[in-house]
Amino acid sequence: MQAKVEISLYPLNNDFIEIIKSFISKLNIHPNIAVETNQLSTQLFGDYDEIMNLLTTELKNVYMLTKAVAVIKVIGLAGENE
Repeated sequence: MQAKVEISLYPLNNDFIEIIKSFISKLNIHPNIAVETNQLSTQLFGDYDEIMNLLTTELKNVYMLTKAVAVIKVIGLAGENE
C-alpha cells in the first residue's frame, strides 16, 4: 500500500535548525521514498511500511538527542501499489 505522510518536527532545543536539517537529510537517503520539504513540513511519498519504518528509526534518533514534538499526518492509499 502506498502512503503520503506529512511531518513537522519541533525539537525543544536551542540548536533546533541543525537537528531538523540532519533529520531531513537522513530521510533523503532512501531511494524508494520521495521527499519534498517546504518551510513548515516535509512530505514523504512511497510504500507505507517503508515510510513508517524510516520514521520510527529517525524519530528515535532525534529523541535520543533531545526532547521534540513530531506532528504527523498520514494518508493511506489503499489499492495503489505503484
